[in-house]
Amino acid sequence: MAVQPAKPQAPRPVVRPAAVTEEVEGRPCPSCGTPNQPDRRFCRRCATPLKPTAKADPLPWWRTVWPFRRRVRASSGRGVRLLVILAVVLALCAGAVLLLPAGRALFEDTRDKLSDPKPVTPARTRASAEVPGHPAKNTTDGLANRYWGAPAPGASVTYTFDKPFRMVDLLITNGASKAPEEYAREGRALQIDLEVTTQDGKRYDKQLTLSDKPGSQPFPTGISDVKTVRLVLRSVTGLAPGRHLALAEVEFFQRS
Repeated sequence: MAVQPAKPQAPRPVVRPAAVTEEVEGRPCPSCGTPNQPDRRFCRRCATPLKPTAKADPLPWWRTVWPFRRRVRASSGRGVRLLVILAVVLALCAGAVLLLPAGRALFEDTRDKLSDPKPVTPARTRASAEVPGHPAKNTTDGLANRYWGAPAPGASVTYTFDKPFRMVDLLITNGASKAPEEYAREGRALQIDLEVTTQDGKRYDKQLTLSDKPGSQPFPTGISDVKTVRLVLRSVTGLAPGRHLALAEVEFFQRS
């Protein structure tokens, strides 16, 4: 008797047990809130670090400036940094020494401009040569119609002061008088060598160029501790036979 083949039967479905949520007691994740075991370093769901490294304290302001901004670790580069710091300090000190005279001069010049200059009279006046009737003391008598008469270029007059002072301005009246009709009556020096000696013996030299016109001509000086002032007549004009060089007034001003 023939046997018919069996009919295929579908496999029976496999019944799988439902997943049971694992009960874990521990610190919740700061990101997703999932509880984690105490010994875990990362969250079992989102892998967020459970024990993040504490942030370093902020550096003080001076540690943010090169070459201090790097943290010292295991003496790496410490010697180089010390040398750099030492070089910076030495450079700053050298700059301060070099700039100190310039800064002091600027400070004194500012004080000169803000002050009200007042006249100062020399204690003694001496000339290397004088024309009779026109002594060098006429340059400090306050009268512009009297003058010092010098016979030739190269003659000099020296003013000495009892107390050293800061000379802020020098006022020179050239020629025989301030009056235009009397100014060109005698010869005039168009250049004057200014030699200033301070109380400690230091000397300042400057060449003054005068305009060939009547009236006072100012010359800012700004020299401290002035003890003597010497003027030497140079580069003359209007000098002819029977004439001599004339210098009417020399006025000195100190800081008030």
